[in-house]
Amino acid sequence: MNGAETLVHTLADSGVEICFGNPGTSEMHFVAALDREPRMRGVLCLFEAVAAGAADGYARMAGKPAATLLHLGPGFANAISFLHNARKAGQGIVNIVGDHAVSHSQYAQAPLTSDIMAICGGVSDWLHRSKSPAEVAADGARAVQAAKRGQIATLVLPANCAWENATAPAPALPALMPGMVTPETIEKVAAALRNGKRSLLLMRGRCLERAGMEAAGRIAHATGARIAHDYFTPRITRGAGLPGIERVPYFSEQIVEALMGLEQIVLVGAPPPVTFFAYPDKPSWVTPEGCELLTLAAPEDDGTAALVALADTLDAKAPGNIVQLVRPDLPASGALTSDAMGAIIARFMPEDAIWSDDSLTAGPGLQKYLVHAPRHDAIFLTGGAIGDAKPMAMGAALACPGRKVIAVSGDGAAMYSLPTLWSMARERLDVVTIVCANRSYNILNIELGRVGAINPGPKTLAMLDLHDPVLDFVKMAQGMGVEASRAETTEAFAVQFADAMQRKGPRLIEAVLNV
Repeated sequence: MNGAETLVHTLADSGVEICFGNPGTSEMHFVAALDREPRMRGVLCLFEAVAAGAADGYARMAGKPAATLLHLGPGFANAISFLHNARKAGQGIVNIVGDHAVSHSQYAQAPLTSDIMAICGGVSDWLHRSKSPAEVAADGARAVQAAKRGQIATLVLPANCAWENATAPAPALPALMPGMVTPETIEKVAAALRNGKRSLLLMRGRCLERAGMEAAGRIAHATGARIAHDYFTPRITRGAGLPGIERVPYFSEQIVEALMGLEQIVLVGAPPPVTFFAYPDKPSWVTPEGCELLTLAAPEDDGTAALVALADTLDAKAPGNIVQLVRPDLPASGALTSDAMGAIIARFMPEDAIWSDDSLTAGPGLQKYLVHAPRHDAIFLTGGAIGDAKPMAMGAALACPGRKVIAVSGDGAAMYSLPTLWSMARERLDVVTIVCANRSYNILNIELGRVGAINPGPKTLAMLDLHDPVLDFVKMAQGMGVEASRAETTEAFAVQFADAMQRKGPRLIEAVLNV
C-alpha cells in the first residue's frame, strides 16, 4: 500500500465521500487510489475554481466536507477565489494539493516549482505539508477533523509521499462538537428581549435551517423582535410554511434605513453588519448609534440549540408569522424583466428545490417572489468572488440527489465558471442554470456613480459593456453537452422554465433582460 492509498482510505474512513479534482502528473497515484476505494467518488472538473465551488456547495447542503484534488501551487491559485467564498461561508473543505517530489523541489527552474505554502496559506485555516509517506494518512485524518470544524484544510502532498510505500490508513479522528451556549447567556438575552426595546435577531449559519427558523419565529412572535439574515448568508431554508424573515439589504444606505431605530441587535452566529465596500461620505459600520450588540451564539456555537433554548425560556409557543404559499399569476406578455422572471419561477418551482444564487442586479426582482415560493433551500454568494452559482449548484446536486437545483447568475459572472456545465453534463445532474443576460457588468454601472466616479467616458463605459461581441450562452452550453435555449420575452421564459421543471437533467436558459 502506498501513501496515496493510505490517504484515500483514511479520507473515506473519516466520512469524505466525494473528491472534486483537476489532477496533474503529481496526483496520478491519488487518482489511481480512488479506483481502490469504492466509498469515494471522483468528479472531474475542467478548472480548479469549479472544484472549489462545487466542494463549497456540497458542504453547505450535505453538512460535511468534500475533498478537492489540485495540481501544485498554480492549480491551487486557480481555486483561491471560490475557496475564499467557502471560507467566508464557514464551510469546511479538504484540499489535497500535489507537489513535486521532495528530491525535485530543489530545482527552482522546474516550471511548476513555486512557494506552494505561501500560495496555499492565504485561504487555508489549517495547512500542512506531509514529510514522509508514513505520515500521510495521519495528516489526512487531521485535515478532515479541521474541515469538520468549518475550516479550509489544505494538505500538500509531495509526489514521492504518494508513490512510496506506507503502512496503513490512519484512524478517523473525532469531530469536535459545536459549543453550547450557557444558561446564563440564554437568560441574559431573554431578559433583554423582554425589556420592550426595538430588537432584531441577526442570524447566520445552520440556525437558518428549519429547526432554527421555527424557533426564531416563536421568539419573534413572543417578543416583537424582528428576525433577519445577512445578504450573503451561506444557506437558508425559507418559503411557505416557515417564519418570514428579512434579508439585510445590499447597498449601504439601504442597510442604514433597514436598521434605523433599532435599540438592540442579538447576534446568532452572525458578525455585526458592515457594508460590502467603503463609499465616500457613507459609513461602513451600520449598527445604529446607541444600539446594543448582544451575542446569543458565536459562529462556532450551536445556534439552533441556543434559539430553541431561548424560545423555551421565553415560553414562546406560537409559531409566529408563517409565510403563505403564493403561486403568482403569469406576468403580462412583453420584454423580459427580473420581476417577471421571479414571478414565473415562484409559480413553477417545486417544493424542496435548491436555489443557488450569485445574481446581483437581477436579485431584487427574483427574491421578491421567492420568499413566498414553496419551501426551498437557498445558497448565496458569500465572499464576493462572483461566478460560483453554477459550481455550488453542481455540488448541491451531488449532495442531494433527487432534488431539483436552480442556479442563477449574471452573464458576466457566468463566464467565470463556464466549464461547470461540462461537469454537469458528464454527471447528468438535475440542474437548471439561468443566465440573466443584461449584456453588461450592470452592478458596476450602478457602482460607478455611487463611488463618485462622475462623467465616465467611452473607455470607462467600454470596460463595463458585454455587447461587442454578444456572448452566446446557448451555443456555449450546447458545446458542453447541456440542452439550452434563449428567452427574450415573458412568454418564452415561462414556457422554457416550466418545461425545465418537468424534466430531469442539466438545462440552461439564457434570459435576455430588458434593463
